[in-house]
Amino acid sequence: MKKITHKSALPLYAAAVVWIVYALLFPLYQPLHFVIVAVVSLVVGLVAAKFCPDVVELVPEEEEKPTGNAELDEMIRQGKEALAQMRRLDDDIEDDAISRKIRRLEEVSGKIFAQVKAEPDKLPQIRKFMNYYLPTTLKLLNAYARMDRQQVDGENIRSTMARVESIMDTVVQAFERQLDSLFGAEAMDISTDITVLENMLAREGLADDPFRRSDKNKDDDASGGISLEL
Repeated sequence: MKKITHKSALPLYAAAVVWIVYALLFPLYQPLHFVIVAVVSLVVGLVAAKFCPDVVELVPEEEEKPTGNAELDEMIRQGKEALAQMRRLDDDIEDDAISRKIRRLEEVSGKIFAQVKAEPDKLPQIRKFMNYYLPTTLKLLNAYARMDRQQVDGENIRSTMARVESIMDTVVQAFERQLDSLFGAEAMDISTDITVLENMLAREGLADDPFRRSDKNKDDDASGGISLEL
């Protein structure tokens, strides 16, 4: 199930009622009256908003059709479960710093799953991520959430939570590097294409020779970037 949050419309209705009641009781033909009713309706709307919580709607998630690749389908299933766990952990854990890092993990993980789904040949690159790094991270965060709920300042709980907090930056960085590694081959291809393009443009006289430009830059560096013409 997917949660969709809607803002309550009751504050707007309350503000609208103020305008109707004011119009029935007082004349609305001078600017001052409009200012008064606008201020009153704003105050009523803000007060009503405090007592009218957002409406949370549970919507069934659309089931994806199998891709025909068993390993890819399993990654998609595990990925959905992992992202759902991260959303729940973000809600359960009160510490803002940890919640921020969980949201970052969710964002990066979602991009990893999307990239591999688009290019299934990259599945081998994330096997260790799926089999160890991701489940271990979720295990640590679930333990943290359970201990956080105890509301006890015991030594074991305090030290364990502190260790989880201390490793979160490293985990976030590792997830980001995992995502970056998926673009390694593409980055190499683009670099090759750029080199070929530069050489072709230079041969056609449409651009400077990249090798001559590189030599010139070295000469400029050696002379402090100053060239003298006689």
